[in-house]
Amino acid sequence: MVIKRGQHMSGERRPPQGNFTGEAEQRPLHEQPDAVGVRVSFVRFQPGARTHWHSHSGGQVLHVVEGDGLTQSEGGQIEQLAAGDTAVTVPGIRHWHGAASSGPMAHLAVTIGDLSWFDDALPEVP
Repeated sequence: MVIKRGQHMSGERRPPQGNFTGEAEQRPLHEQPDAVGVRVSFVRFQPGARTHWHSHSGGQVLHVVEGDGLTQSEGGQIEQLAAGDTAVTVPGIRHWHGAASSGPMAHLAVTIGDLSWFDDALPEVP
């Protein structure tokens, strides 16, 4: 077993440019892409910040730990998220997620498999 204490973890860093709209930081908590393809990250979005459209070959689980957020699967309605909510995206479905404009939002992201990024043509959100 490996225990990563908070003070020894690498600091938060900005996600790759071009994949987010607005300000966001992420902190990798666990990455094992060569074995089973599971990544766990803590991601903090500033008000109104969002990912661009993307998909995961093995799906993704998001658990909101603070604030209010928004998410949408391609062809679906924009859904509101609040602290304590968990959103599960099935493999291969294009989606986006981020903070509501009213304040910051943070979530834990469990991602399985390969990540594919798409355009940044995001819908207008309230």
